Amino acid sequence: MSQPLKPETICVQGGWQPKKGEPRVLPIYQSTTFKYETTEQMARLFDLQESGYFYTRLQNPTNDAVAAKIAELEGGVAAMLTSSGQAANFYAVFNICQAGDHFVCSSAIYGGTFNLFGVTMKKLGIEVTYVEPDASEEEIGAAFRPNTKLLFGESISNPSNVVLDIEKFARIAHTHGVPLIIDNTFPTPINCRPFEWGADIVVHSTTKYMDGHATAVGGCIVDSGNFDWEAQAEKYPGLCTPDESYHGLTYTKDFGRGAYITKATAQLMRDLGSIQSPQNAFLLNIGLETLHLRMKQHCANALRIAEYLEKDERVAWVNYCDLPDNTYHTLAQKYMPHGSCGVIAFGLKGGRQRSIRFMDSLKLITIVTHVADARSCVLHPASSTHRQLTDEQLIAAGVQPDLIRMSVGIENVDDLLNDIRQALDA
Repeated sequence: MSQPLKPETICVQGGWQPKKGEPRVLPIYQSTTFKYETTEQMARLFDLQESGYFYTRLQNPTNDAVAAKIAELEGGVAAMLTSSGQAANFYAVFNICQAGDHFVCSSAIYGGTFNLFGVTMKKLGIEVTYVEPDASEEEIGAAFRPNTKLLFGESISNPSNVVLDIEKFARIAHTHGVPLIIDNTFPTPINCRPFEWGADIVVHSTTKYMDGHATAVGGCIVDSGNFDWEAQAEKYPGLCTPDESYHGLTYTKDFGRGAYITKATAQLMRDLGSIQSPQNAFLLNIGLETLHLRMKQHCANALRIAEYLEKDERVAWVNYCDLPDNTYHTLAQKYMPHGSCGVIAFGLKGGRQRSIRFMDSLKLITIVTHVADARSCVLHPASSTHRQLTDEQLIAAGVQPDLIRMSVGIENVDDLLNDIRQALDA
């Protein structure tokens, strides 16, 4: 077709394009290995001189079809599935950072990512500086060093619901000659397309809305293909100088706009593993087929509940960017004019203990570690996902001690409101 496909059509038909006699539905290539006729054929694959499959630890046809669908939804040139969202974050950064390097990151990010960057990657010799996402360009720019390799942020932060000014962050990153990496898990490409605002690489925890049914853990990295690595060749030797483990090929010269994902696949996935299983990729694809329908319902239900909570005198505060008086409403309208996500952050008068009692009193909405699927759920981050952070780190990440993260599902909203009412009364 001459016209680009709309997101709704990509959700249903993107990625897998069956030929004559092939299955209409994406098959599960449940095989670790693939057959070839000659040793020379296999050798060319191992030298990256031909495309193909030789071991599922690196690539698998099921995975690649789903990755292609997500890349098309985001408007990128290539994508790679990983075993989890955390693996996607790690690979995205480690693909262009090594010991002695530094990167800058918004402080309003998921607690697990905060620990990954600030604790685990520090042990690998990679340092991070956290910055307030609402700080000025000058203040954020002051965090950059000569060895800074990237800027990272979440389009909507988990769980604090801070909306990132993507265009501002892209401008800062490019001024300093580095790419901007955006975690776009909460709004998904249905509601937000960071590449259109200057982001260079997008990561997802596909475990969340993309899967949509809490059935399969996974992650994804998508490259826009727009960052000019060669223009900053001295910063990115891994991409711009010969890789001796592949007989001296240079990713930027040999793979052009596909250099970043090719290196992540051929080098990092080869050595570290963290591949998404074909079975999980198959389940993810089923979720993607209804993503455009579900996101509308998530957002509609969440707005109704946020409006109710905002008016209840027992509620101390509500943070949901689709509310007209929210601090981030203007940014949300700019980047997500058709809705943000189904996650609300709020707290109750009476503080942390009352918030916990409220959660324990819910009947229909359940307490789980998960977020962003078809079923409504709640979590107290300070007691769970962010438990490892100090009070100072919690505040820096925008997580108040009384913060309740409510992930609104696609049930009937009146049933959800009734459950909230009885829990507040209790």
